[in-house]
Amino acid sequence: MKRAPRIYKTIFISDLHLGTENSKVKEVMHFLRNTRCERLVLNGDIIDGWQLNRGSLWTSEHTKFLRFILKRIEKKTLDVIYLRGNHDDILGRFLPMQFGSLSIVEDFVHESKSGRYLVLHGDVFDTITKNFVFLAHLGDWGYKFLMSLNRWYNKYRAWRGKEYYSLSKAIKAKVKAAVNFVSSFEEKITKLARAKECTGVICGHIHTPDNKKIGGLHYLNSGDWVESLSAIVEHSNGRMQLVYFRDFVSDYPMKQDTADLESKNTDELDLSQIGIFASR
Repeated sequence: MKRAPRIYKTIFISDLHLGTENSKVKEVMHFLRNTRCERLVLNGDIIDGWQLNRGSLWTSEHTKFLRFILKRIEKKTLDVIYLRGNHDDILGRFLPMQFGSLSIVEDFVHESKSGRYLVLHGDVFDTITKNFVFLAHLGDWGYKFLMSLNRWYNKYRAWRGKEYYSLSKAIKAKVKAAVNFVSSFEEKITKLARAKECTGVICGHIHTPDNKKIGGLHYLNSGDWVESLSAIVEHSNGRMQLVYFRDFVSDYPMKQDTADLESKNTDELDLSQIGIFASR
């Protein structure tokens, strides 16, 4: 017997990077199919326009994700807020936008029973991303190379019967500059939240999920759907929680090649030119 979906008030996800081979789109689809919420917040870098403009492949699975979201919006069962990230920064030219229950914004304040939360992607505090675009793209190329190397390395580890190992996380943990960057990012973003009279902040961008207190302010980072596979969820009583797919899938096992039942008998959504559009 199929297990009933988990019910949340709000789900926050970020950094899916649709349009790249590293995007864990099947996993995030499985997570969303087995949950229900009143509001879904897509907190930036959902579509990776940078990689698409370099010729990265857009797959049918990536199209299914957008169709899945649009279908729930069409049925008026979901309120969706999409925030601009740095990889989908093309949206910044048109903000804010409203299409029925879909809002596309730069940032917003989420009112919860547990307080007011400033919600934004977070790249505004990344000096390289904001002011040195060439270096940001160079770093993005390096990250893509590292992830490719990581895939091959973990295929070897799997063959040896060993568990998954993240090279990028190991580097972040050991390289002093990376540790200092994360710490500085957290400090700056919580300072902004406090200036806006919020009790907490919910962000993404740095692919480092977290749920902690910084100077009395609640800091939440939804992580990513490339390696961490994590999300922030709000319960009906206002409690915020960081959840990982590895824990979720133990209760909701993921079958291989699960059919996208909600996308049957719907019009195809042609996104083959999305990389071209992003460059305009």
